[in-house]
Amino acid sequence: MPDQTEHTEQPVIGEKKPRDINATGLMVVGLFKLSKTLFFTAVGFEALHLIHTNLGDQMMRLIDWLHINPVGAVASFLMDRVDLIGHHQLREAGLYSLLYAGVCLIEGVGLIRHKGWAEYFTVLLTTLGLPWEIYELIHRFEAYKIGLIAANVAVVLYLVWVLKKKRERMRVEETG
Repeated sequence: MPDQTEHTEQPVIGEKKPRDINATGLMVVGLFKLSKTLFFTAVGFEALHLIHTNLGDQMMRLIDWLHINPVGAVASFLMDRVDLIGHHQLREAGLYSLLYAGVCLIEGVGLIRHKGWAEYFTVLLTTLGLPWEIYELIHRFEAYKIGLIAANVAVVLYLVWVLKKKRERMRVEETG
């Protein structure tokens, strides 16, 4: 009696799968998210490290290292600002930075591995963060914030485009 199981074609050894047209873009966005992971991990650990140090002394070391006039306006401004930072604020900044680094790690690894859930996750979280970023820009304008908002809008638009293309491809495959 012949074997009646369905025969599915197995890929030939050495044959490459067709490359996803979005692979490069997803890799770039994933690497962007992983770079944010590194940055916020460093910020988080440094903030937690500074909890038990004298911030005034640390600022004076930085002022000396940067060759800023220690009795000038810039040094005075920096010293006044560092006096406003408390241990509780450093702890919060450190923990929130590490939490955000973890989220960026999940997004980055998921995007690099071409996981569909990571595309939706990144679109959702990045879109939810945009109103806060815009509020911060309006509340206190700083030029770099425009770049951050533009980068996040570009990420969202690109991933929405990718998701739309995937949905169209699935419809074609279902009807074809």
